Amino acid sequence: MKKQGTAIGLIETSSIAKGFLIADTVLKTANVKILVNRTICPGKYMVLIGGDVDAVNSSVEAGVRVGAHTVVDHFVIANVHPAVFPAISGVAHLPEVKALGVVESFSVASIIEAADAAVKATPIQLVCIHLAMAIGGKAWVSMTGDVASVEEAVEVAAAVVSRKGLLAEKGVIPAPRPEIVRDFV
Repeated sequence: MKKQGTAIGLIETSSIAKGFLIADTVLKTANVKILVNRTICPGKYMVLIGGDVDAVNSSVEAGVRVGAHTVVDHFVIANVHPAVFPAISGVAHLPEVKALGVVESFSVASIIEAADAAVKATPIQLVCIHLAMAIGGKAWVSMTGDVASVEEAVEVAAAVVSRKGLLAEKGVIPAPRPEIVRDFV
């Protein structure tokens, strides 16, 4: 029986050449759509796909096989939270930043998983998911809400990244100054 629902999958590779092969493979394996397909710093490549759960699972498995030893990280998230896409695109609407939480990772894949877990587990709003462009291949997620919720969300997100050994740092600012927030939201 086919699992229904919106799923996303991502493969992050250390090889640009393999990245192109992975992108072609995931499209040819199952009925998925490429959401993001690009080079990222430092000389890595990412392919983010969407579709039904079974199709995304099959495509990611095939892409990981093709990527072999060059695969840095990968995931499949079934029923991704709808707040994840606007945060990746940088179009999340925020009426007010109360507390600000930031989790920083050494991989793109783990930060998207972390953001999804945090927004599903706590009443926070995602601000931005920055994916490895001009920051040395790292990725980060920022979030806002009341202080207790942001502290909990940061711990949830950091735990996801830490399980893969890819946590760079994390932090919570209870009442951030507008000057530091406006450049990143």
